[in-house]
Amino acid sequence: MNEERKTPEMRATMSDIERLRHSCAHVLATAILKIWPEAQFAAGPPVENGFYYDVDLPHRISPDDFAKIEAEMANEIKANHPFERIEVSREEALALGKKGRLAALGERPEPSRFKLDIIENIPPGETISLYRNGDFIDLCAGPHVARTGEIGAFKLTSVASAYYKGDERNPQLQRVYGTAFKTKKELDDYFAMLEEAKKRDHRKLGRELELFVFDDDVGPGLPMFLPRGAVIAEELEKLARETEFAAGYQRVRTPHIARESLYRKSGHLPYYAESMFPPMELADDVEASKRDASNRDDSETASTLQRFHISTRYYLKAMNCPHHHKLFAALPRSYRDLPLRLAEYGTCYRYEKSGELFGLMRVRSLQMNDAHIYCTPEQFEAEFNAVNEMYLKYFKLFGIEKYLMRFSTHDPSRLGQKFVNEAELWKQTEEMTRNVLKRSGIEYVEVPNEAAFYGPKIDVQVWSVIGREFTLATNQVDFAQPRRFGLVYKDKDNTDKTPICIHRAPLGTHERFIGFLIEHYAGNFPLWISPEQVRILTIGEEPSLMDYARSILKELRANHVRAEIDESTDKINGKIQRAEQMKVHTMFVIGKRDMEARAVSVRVHGKGNLGAKPRAEAIGEVLEKIRARAA
Repeated sequence: MNEERKTPEMRATMSDIERLRHSCAHVLATAILKIWPEAQFAAGPPVENGFYYDVDLPHRISPDDFAKIEAEMANEIKANHPFERIEVSREEALALGKKGRLAALGERPEPSRFKLDIIENIPPGETISLYRNGDFIDLCAGPHVARTGEIGAFKLTSVASAYYKGDERNPQLQRVYGTAFKTKKELDDYFAMLEEAKKRDHRKLGRELELFVFDDDVGPGLPMFLPRGAVIAEELEKLARETEFAAGYQRVRTPHIARESLYRKSGHLPYYAESMFPPMELADDVEASKRDASNRDDSETASTLQRFHISTRYYLKAMNCPHHHKLFAALPRSYRDLPLRLAEYGTCYRYEKSGELFGLMRVRSLQMNDAHIYCTPEQFEAEFNAVNEMYLKYFKLFGIEKYLMRFSTHDPSRLGQKFVNEAELWKQTEEMTRNVLKRSGIEYVEVPNEAAFYGPKIDVQVWSVIGREFTLATNQVDFAQPRRFGLVYKDKDNTDKTPICIHRAPLGTHERFIGFLIEHYAGNFPLWISPEQVRILTIGEEPSLMDYARSILKELRANHVRAEIDESTDKINGKIQRAEQMKVHTMFVIGKRDMEARAVSVRVHGKGNLGAKPRAEAIGEVLEKIRARAA
């Protein structure tokens, strides 16, 4: 998938820290040119938590080079050169590029070939500008800080390979990453957070705590949950089922594949094709399709099959919404049936490029906490707010204190390409969503050009306890697909009306949400979601003591507590150490005196020994904490 060029409107929304980092990318290029004057540059944008610049250079840049590059960058910052904007014509920009003057300290024998390509792809009529700092001139739409001296604290972080414009058919470049902040303290705090994040890395803890695995024979991006990890997924599903039942949702189930015609009807083909697995060809299905068509009296006739080129192609399900739309259409609907809320923890498959896969955060198979709400325009605000309230309830339960809603809108210039070509409906639904957000009082930011292809969406950004940012969930407004599927309900005046559809997934996917929880809690899960809630540790192996321990185990498991006994012959300190390493939430330590007193000694991971308690009291406390989903 090609990396998208930011529009002038998107650049205008850059935050102060993004401007600072964008300016630091120019300073990085300046420094590299002073060391390697032959370097050719492509793009150098600010990104999440930093910036990068793509460079074509015979010398392979490594972390060993960072010190001398940073020294040159410091010199450029100390010089306090102004960032000077220069507007030029397309012809002037091309002439400078051919002289090698773009992304350079002066004219060079070699043309600025990547910049020339970028110029060719600037839309007609768009202003072309350059930015100068010192001797360095770059093709750039901005914006920047006023002077290089305003950049503050910076550090180069890594170097990687990247194809020009993200296209594997293009040259492979070196991508030098860095970050920058206004103050050194902010920089130091950021790297301290990264060190803590390494300890909490869900990939590392996932292995150590035996939660999930990847296997080469199964395939990249296809996680498998071990029993301890499956427990977390099941607890999340249970939470969702209970919450959604109380909110009036109805649960459905749908298959994992569908004919090509379904996704052409929904519009996912062609808009979403790059993110879907290649189709499966089923040669025997042609005749079956014809028989199906001849036996039906609804809209899916043989001519429809012909129109959508269905004959032999099936796709793995990349999203649940088309199937849910079919379920809405399966029965006659009245305004009395609305809002209709259909929920499913549906398994989807998305073709993420191998370089984009990352633990549980970017995968190719995902189980989504999905639901689709079909409602009238008058019901939209209440339903949309109810979904937001569900988010807030979950945030409180999981101790998520910092969050932000990203309201993504469309780009009018991309109608018919990236977004469905319904200009007036885009305007209406975006305004409707914007007004609901304003009235709800929930903090949000508006981001252009990032909507779903069928309507505006809200991505929910959350921060873990150490300040690491995650995109967890989404809430989308869909005006297009109900019309494409011919979804209607009988209104009060007995006329057919098209419902609005709200796509929502407050818990996101099992994969990403579990990855977040692992890092958020550092593997120290609350009792209710802990893979192993109680481990019974005996001091000795006397038969009467083991019988007492097993009777406690039986009582716990009869109450659906995930409990085990360590029946090894190790000393008690060794048993405790193993339980602590596996982050078992609660340990019942039992010795002879505990048995005689019908008691247990309670130990909680991270808190240590809480002392002896009567057996019934200790078990009762465990059951109550699980029932209340206490932190």
